[in-house]
Amino acid sequence: MINTNLKFWRRELALTQAQIAEKLGIKRSLVGAYEEGRAEPRMATLVNMARLFGISLDQLVTTDFSKRKNAKAAATMRQLEPTPAGSDDDDPEPPAGGQLRILALTVDKDQNENIELVPHKAAAGYLNGYADPEYLGELPRFRLPMLPATGSYRAFEISGDSMLPLVSGTVVVGRYVEEMANLKDGTPCVIVSPRDGIVFKRVFRKARPAGALALHSDNPRYQPYDLPGAEALEIWEAKCYISSHFPAAELSLERLASVVADLQQQVTELRNA
Repeated sequence: MINTNLKFWRRELALTQAQIAEKLGIKRSLVGAYEEGRAEPRMATLVNMARLFGISLDQLVTTDFSKRKNAKAAATMRQLEPTPAGSDDDDPEPPAGGQLRILALTVDKDQNENIELVPHKAAAGYLNGYADPEYLGELPRFRLPMLPATGSYRAFEISGDSMLPLVSGTVVVGRYVEEMANLKDGTPCVIVSPRDGIVFKRVFRKARPAGALALHSDNPRYQPYDLPGAEALEIWEAKCYISSHFPAAELSLERLASVVADLQQQVTELRNA
């Protein structure tokens, strides 16, 4: 309902996109992108929209005001000042209860969602720009047609050896987790948090303090640790990976003995030929 309601209230209040942008403290191009459904506003912008239109945040997101009569009479015009850069509203805390925030994303010319790639060198910047459609629009983008159409996806270049056999430099493609309650124990995920930045771990929730996540590495050299659920800005369930490194085959003693026996048989056949 966000794009529909933004367009409705802007027209009801007789404002141009430029005027709306000025009151919300954003660029005019973003207003157009929001109205066309090409991008999602970040939380601070949604709060300012609701204040500007004199409605609740819940109404802004769930109610189709274009189907209601006399909606304009219920609105009280707010003279908002642009939100200062670096204020607390720029990066709101994730809501409690395991539900993650509204996701910002980009789409292609056919309105298909892109997969934005977050290279390792951009990991630090992602912590500040993860909710900003303009920042996401500057990242490399691609699509993988074989992925299910349901869900939103993002790709992250991982670093380190904590999740062997996936080596440093592997790109993990994850599907956005809307609610942590939907995660199954042991699910490999990319977790974004202010404490750790971007990490790739297996997530466990059972037998942890309320709301906490236990993050485990596949490499036994790394000890598991807990992360408060409220600190998880984003969680992406790993669905596939892209790598130029092919893991070496693991040869058990039985398999190795079989290979040796095959070689001995081939040598015997050559001698008898």
